[in-house]
Amino acid sequence: MLLLQTLSLLAATVAVGLMAGLFTGFTYAVMPGIKVLDDRAWLAGMQQINRVILNGRFMTAFLGSVVFTGAALVLGWFADDRAALPWILAGLVLALVMFIGTIAMNVPLNNMLEDAGEPAAIADPAALRATIEAKWIKWNTIRGVAALGSLAALAWALYVHGRANG
Repeated sequence: MLLLQTLSLLAATVAVGLMAGLFTGFTYAVMPGIKVLDDRAWLAGMQQINRVILNGRFMTAFLGSVVFTGAALVLGWFADDRAALPWILAGLVLALVMFIGTIAMNVPLNNMLEDAGEPAAIADPAALRATIEAKWIKWNTIRGVAALGSLAALAWALYVHGRANG
């Protein structure tokens, strides 16, 4: 059981870390980088990013951030030493903020972009961009901060777990 708890906590930390890196990378590099594009190019860029990001690597990290953290919490609950449990719970809550925020806010905005069709055929690309861009960036920042907080909590949980069981 100790090995499973350790492995689930390690997998949770890695998965959340990957999501934290991705979402914060969008905040400090990708979105500022494409901000300079004209409206049609911005829409085309976002559409392409949204298409290629839906792959097995992304889905493993995205779903794994919640599944592995949930597994670590359940296994931690039944462990002899529960010292890491509050940190795992904090990590799970923050991972859920990231996960639910993505599903509830960023995905519908991504779908709106996709449903608009080819950027060259959009009647008013500036209006569509104005509807999406600021809100998408705001929620990306929220999910990035939540993922960073989750990563910090899970890293500390690993430390506490290692001290208690090492």
